[in-house]
Amino acid sequence: MSATRMSNVYPEGLTSCREQVAELPWYVLHTYANHEKTVARQLELRAFECFLPLYEKMSHWKDRQVKVQLPLFSGYVFVRMPLTEKLRALQIPGVARLVGFNGLAAPIDGDEMRTLQRGLDGGRLAEPWAYFTVGRRVRVTSGPLQGLEGVLARKKTLCRFVLSLHLIQRSVAVEVDAADLEAIG
Repeated sequence: MSATRMSNVYPEGLTSCREQVAELPWYVLHTYANHEKTVARQLELRAFECFLPLYEKMSHWKDRQVKVQLPLFSGYVFVRMPLTEKLRALQIPGVARLVGFNGLAAPIDGDEMRTLQRGLDGGRLAEPWAYFTVGRRVRVTSGPLQGLEGVLARKKTLCRFVLSLHLIQRSVAVEVDAADLEAIG
């Protein structure tokens, strides 16, 4: 599993620009089918900071097996930007819309986004998971996902921590050690 993280490049000495970017909210762009990587590249070319988490999957073709990298959240790319730049982002080929409610863009909670990035950068195996909110609630007690709450799921003998992003109604399962989890409630 890997993540494509693209960021703005600033000349040395412009720390105030970096600090301003770090305070900007994260939004989610909904893309056309299979356009996530293209949209992420175009965002980078337009100097937007974006985040496109990927996972590896073996694909069986007629004559061989190939390892491919697919988006962890199919159809979505995360972008950090001021809302005044919305039109520039929406003009990128492959972007369908900015995720929100009643015509208003909805930002992702900054803490949730930082934790997601930190957890996926930890090199743990992650994969898309069916979106659900019911189940045995647990909290991660150590490691890069420490403090996160989610649902416990098992796949064969492996313990999976399911993290759900309610804004886009998608979930991701990350392999964790059962000793790093505690039950909630």
